[in-house]
Amino acid sequence: MEPTHATIESHPDILQMRERHTWAEQAATRPLAQAVEALCLITGLYLAASPWIAGFNGMMTLAVTNLIVGIAYALLTGGFGHAYERTHGMAWAAVLLGAWTIIAPWVVSGSVATTRTIISNVVAGAVAVVLALVACSYATKAARGGGGGQGPAPRTGR
Repeated sequence: MEPTHATIESHPDILQMRERHTWAEQAATRPLAQAVEALCLITGLYLAASPWIAGFNGMMTLAVTNLIVGIAYALLTGGFGHAYERTHGMAWAAVLLGAWTIIAPWVVSGSVATTRTIISNVVAGAVAVVLALVACSYATKAARGGGGGQGPAPRTGR
């Protein structure tokens, strides 16, 4: 008896999979998507370095928080161009990182809520949230099958 090997061409959802892959490839090469990815990376790097740029590196709790969150944001959003469809589904996590950045000066331990830390974190956090929401909108379009609003393709029989 010969073993049977299923091929991708026999997959029941092959047309839908190809359509989503094609859309993801096209979306990743759009100038807006590339600009969002670049701005997200710059925002994450700024956030990581902000204690030394804005001059509050003596406040260790906030400095370490910003360093960790900035690196996490840059790594998470840096994947958008490399694995577009998979990483944009996680863009909501970048929204949470941006929101955390905004409230961090008031919730981390120590007396770190100064004008300098608040302005730096609120501005960087707001930019991070807006960019992540734009990335989330692309993820929503991909989940709908490429933004056409047509929904998933019907399944064919096996």
